[in-house]
Amino acid sequence: MYPQLLTYLLQFIKYQDQMIRTLQTLLIGKNMFEKPLEEPVNKPYRKLQVDDLPIIETVKKFDYKLLLNEYLEEHGKVLKPVQRRSNAKATVPKTMNCPQCGAPSDYLYANNGDKGQFQCKVCSCLFSDKNRFSKEAILKCPHCAKTLDKIKERKDFSVYKCRNNDCSYYRKKLKTMSKKEKKRFKKDPQAFKLRYIFRQFHIDFRPLSKRSFELPKVDLSRIYASPHVLGLILTYHVNYGLSARKTAAIMQDVHGVAISHQTILNYENSVALLLKPYVDHYPYELSDQFCGDETYIRVNGKWHYLFFFFDAVKKIILSYPVSPNRDTVTAIRAIDEVLVKMQDIPKDLTFVVDGNPIYLLAQHFFAQNDIKFDVKQVIGLTNEDPISTEYRPLKQIIERLNRTFKGNYRSTHGFGSEHGSVSYVTLFVAYFNFLRPHASLEGKVPVVNTALSGLPTMPARWTKLIDLAQHWIVQQRLA
Repeated sequence: MYPQLLTYLLQFIKYQDQMIRTLQTLLIGKNMFEKPLEEPVNKPYRKLQVDDLPIIETVKKFDYKLLLNEYLEEHGKVLKPVQRRSNAKATVPKTMNCPQCGAPSDYLYANNGDKGQFQCKVCSCLFSDKNRFSKEAILKCPHCAKTLDKIKERKDFSVYKCRNNDCSYYRKKLKTMSKKEKKRFKKDPQAFKLRYIFRQFHIDFRPLSKRSFELPKVDLSRIYASPHVLGLILTYHVNYGLSARKTAAIMQDVHGVAISHQTILNYENSVALLLKPYVDHYPYELSDQFCGDETYIRVNGKWHYLFFFFDAVKKIILSYPVSPNRDTVTAIRAIDEVLVKMQDIPKDLTFVVDGNPIYLLAQHFFAQNDIKFDVKQVIGLTNEDPISTEYRPLKQIIERLNRTFKGNYRSTHGFGSEHGSVSYVTLFVAYFNFLRPHASLEGKVPVVNTALSGLPTMPARWTKLIDLAQHWIVQQRLA
């Protein structure tokens, strides 16, 4: 009798729990049945196909002042501005200029009334307010040489498509479709990509431009801890991956130094701000093999992405931006941080990455700014194509770097802010590049600095590295 009663009560409790969750869902508006995921969402990449670069034809520019002088010499009189009727419905904005010759609004007609088309009286250029920027360059399909049409305007880029039905790209894609796919294509054409598409970026980002560095709010020369204590803290916290609380505990229990975990985090942020410009602008000796990848870190309770770009031969971390999004803008920033470290960009520069299409879009962005390099994508875990077979070792190298970082990062259990995550990653990169011996380099550090290699202990090397960074900042300010 008792087992049956217990079974009934358990079922009744489950029923009550379900009713409570249903009522909470109706009141709050959120699904209370799904438990929050503790692991990052590892969804497959969206099937985004990135086509080759288009044919870019620059439009010939004119100077309206020279054209006005030529008109005066040819006709013996001055070309007068447009005389507008007082009752005209259409108006030309005073800030508008001709995109071809630069003539001011005084020489522009409202060519078709109030429908938005304008014509320049000086050079006879026809344009509208929407397409006047496209007059700067003409984008053509590389397969049929027809002009591309702008179809969408996104946050960071505009989407252009080739609408030519006789385009070889379109005809080839159409022929490869099965009868079932063609039948579905008639009902849902958006489910297939058959036409050539190009994305023109217009993000506010200047490639190869050095950014000004930020000085820490905490003056390390005025902290209560001695340089040796600061070196010990960084050694435990960064080299051995101890959390701030464990580092504070070991400083008290082993060294007799009373210090709070928040003070350790403050020291971490200050040291990171000092070391970051030194690490980012150091004159590294680089090889010709570079690889990149993203990994997950926890920031303020949410998953963020850490982008690593790595010299696979020299074992030097060259780029390490942290972002809440795994997007093209962050990929552009990560690659740019590698390019600024090169004295000259080699013609055969190649980056080995995974199958994420954001790197191909980043390649297009740099190509639009006359910076060209190749991207090799290693897709999946097995070598199913020749590129993956050839470049798999480089991909495995960057994966080992991710595991090394995770081994140090795991004890932190995530970061409370984006600033804290950037500080810790910066310290890890400084340690990895300048202080950490590497087995494949015969026990040497990736960046050999005689000022550091002669010191006997790791705390002394940390304090010396901070001293080198401080002197470098002073020299940059005096320069």
